[in-house]
Amino acid sequence: MIKKTTYFLISGLSLIFLLYSCGGANKTKQPELDTRTLEIINKGGLKFKDHNKNGKLDPYEDWRLTAEERAADLASMMTLEEKAGLMHISSERRLGRGGPFGNVGPEPAADATKIVPEDPFPASIDYVNNRHLHFLIIRDNIPASGLASRNNKYQELAEQTRLGIPIVFTSNPRNHAGNIEFGITEASGQFSLWPGTLGLAAADDSSMIRQFAEIAREEWRASGIRKIYGYQVDVATEPRWRRISGTFGESPDLSARYSYALVRGFQGKTINNESVVHTIKHFPGDGPVYLGLDPHFIEGQWAVYPTEGSLFKYHLPPFQAAFDAGVSSLMSYYNRPYNEMSVPQYKGTLFESVAGAYNKGIIGDLARELGFLGYVNTDSGILSNTAWGVADLSLEERYAKAVKAGSAIFSDYNDPTGLINAVKNGLLTEEELIPAVEALLKEIFALGLFENPYVDPEEAQRVARDPASQALADEAHRKSVVLLRNSGILPLAENKKVYIEIFNGNRSEATTAAFRELVGKSVQVVDKPTEADAALIWVMPSTFQISAEKGMSICLNKDTGIDVAKIRSIESKVPTILIINLVNPWVINEIEPQASAVLATFGIKGEALLDVVYGRFNPVGKLPLTIPKDQEAVEKNASDVPGYAEDFDYAYTNADGNKYVFGFGINY
Repeated sequence: MIKKTTYFLISGLSLIFLLYSCGGANKTKQPELDTRTLEIINKGGLKFKDHNKNGKLDPYEDWRLTAEERAADLASMMTLEEKAGLMHISSERRLGRGGPFGNVGPEPAADATKIVPEDPFPASIDYVNNRHLHFLIIRDNIPASGLASRNNKYQELAEQTRLGIPIVFTSNPRNHAGNIEFGITEASGQFSLWPGTLGLAAADDSSMIRQFAEIAREEWRASGIRKIYGYQVDVATEPRWRRISGTFGESPDLSARYSYALVRGFQGKTINNESVVHTIKHFPGDGPVYLGLDPHFIEGQWAVYPTEGSLFKYHLPPFQAAFDAGVSSLMSYYNRPYNEMSVPQYKGTLFESVAGAYNKGIIGDLARELGFLGYVNTDSGILSNTAWGVADLSLEERYAKAVKAGSAIFSDYNDPTGLINAVKNGLLTEEELIPAVEALLKEIFALGLFENPYVDPEEAQRVARDPASQALADEAHRKSVVLLRNSGILPLAENKKVYIEIFNGNRSEATTAAFRELVGKSVQVVDKPTEADAALIWVMPSTFQISAEKGMSICLNKDTGIDVAKIRSIESKVPTILIINLVNPWVINEIEPQASAVLATFGIKGEALLDVVYGRFNPVGKLPLTIPKDQEAVEKNASDVPGYAEDFDYAYTNADGNKYVFGFGINY
């Protein structure tokens, strides 16, 4: 019979023990212990969990010791296979082949499939039991109570391994409105729902960001997720880059302020049992990508630095802020420097032209010189499909180069055999794995997971659905709206008949119907522009890759999902309120001049937008991005310089003579 034992005792001992070194607090009281299978060791009136089931108190089981001391002791007990497994993090999988990049590991063991539906996925049981993985990425969108129950199942499974190392659940951001996209947002709607990250930037409120992070931390921790792959503090300097939606825009100052607030909000001043540890990404800044091409794919592998001093001036400040805040880890970028199109950015030299995970100059030298004290987490697939600059190396050689450069944990790769073989074949020594292993273990100890990794599903659901949290999030939604131009039509009177249409490619019909229903709850919605007093046109484009030679398109056309001719036709028939969802700084010169008013959104609840349109909230948002005046400006931009700092007339100017530059926005 499975037993559950919970202990909470206050120690009367006067001995003082240190917490995790970044904390510096005294450990003078018995922590809460929770276990489903382990025996409890009684020593001097205190309680300890017997993780390795040997009947005695080992140093790593002694919560009175520092996280460093415990990590060093546990690392000394681990086999090569256990060390290698710890240095991998995989997506939790129903099937044996993990990761979004194809075959990155063998099928799970046959005996791993004999489970009931609510138990851990078959492949992941194999990952924990046989491959010794203890970091898993949660990617599906289930309620907080379900996440908590799943966490508990996995923690019970982990208890039964040889050393009883807990599981650390990780996720990309889960609290933001907008489309779910791999690597940017994992899910939404189960926790408090906030604007997209660009929307948070448009609000330009550091105290709000800190408050958001603290709320999200509580929701995540209660659900069992203790590590976040985020946030993207890359500065968005190339307007065509398709991952701008996950950033805080083009300002290094704003991104730095937000970066610091996010780390402190999720982690606290020190890492402890209340923390959700932060993995800041993508060092040293994914923004200066060649032609906006996606570095997940071969044609987008290049980072371009044509401007002297751009790396330190524009791209590193948000990472420096995260380091100053004590961020637990960083994620290196996929990119490799395109030296033929770049000027030296670091100590008068060019970086080695290999991806960030393999680049000692970037993650081993530059990051440490900036004061980074944590560990390096690679991005997904760098050992296989995105091994930019090291494609000629064997798998074992890639492991060796990455570890020697400073990488500590390999993302979305579930088979540690290659790392094991790199050691066995003499490309690495087992001792060279110790810094990574100890850093990872130190984090797990500091999070308090060795003492109590379990969470309460009912409490998780209560925290996730707290109306007070959503009320604060709703206020952020309203603050995120940017008013760009207004001929006097706004705020719109509620007695006006309104025509509604949304343009977002093949989702246009469904999203239009949903928005019409929402608006129709309070005002009269008509079927034709000619029947209306005003039109609400919401434009939601998506980036489109033209070719490897021409890059990404941010023009509004059928490729980006927008029927420009139809929009212009509506504008010619009825006064039109044009709403543009700026996940990129779109080229809007064909549809903006004919509108009666122009608003910008960045992933938002429809209710909040309507609060602004109808004057229930006076808009306060400011552009987090500069909008280019035309396609020629897009093609002329310096990929490593923000729009506001371009050395030519880059920004779009509206009929009122206002430039749509970073920080612009008007109100009623």
